[in-house]
Amino acid sequence: MEVGSSGRPDKNQLSNTIADNLWASRSVSTIISSQLVSSTQSKEFVALQQHTTHLIEKYKQLSTNYEERMTHIIEKYEQLPTNYEQFRQMAMNITSQKDDTCVPPYWS
Repeated sequence: MEVGSSGRPDKNQLSNTIADNLWASRSVSTIISSQLVSSTQSKEFVALQQHTTHLIEKYKQLSTNYEERMTHIIEKYEQLPTNYEQFRQMAMNITSQKDDTCVPPYWS
C-alpha cells in the first residue's frame, strides 16, 4: 500500500484495497454457500430445470403449431375471391340454363 505525503496510507488507495477485499470475501462466501447447498435443494433445482426445459419444448411445439395453422388460414383466406368467383359463375350458368332469374342483382 502506498504512503501519502503525510506519512499515512493514501485515502484512495486504502478505500480501493477495502473494496477489493470486500469483493473477494463476497466471492469466496458465494462459492462456499453454493457448495453447501443441500441435496434436497439440489434435487429441487434439477426438477425445476427439467420442468423449465419441458415448458420450453411445449412452447416451441405450440409456436410451430400456431404458425402452421396461421399459414393454412391465410391460404384459405386468399382463396376466397377465387372460390367466390367460381361459385358466382356456377350460379350464373344455372340461371342461364333456366329462364328464371334467381340470381341476386349484385351478381351481374
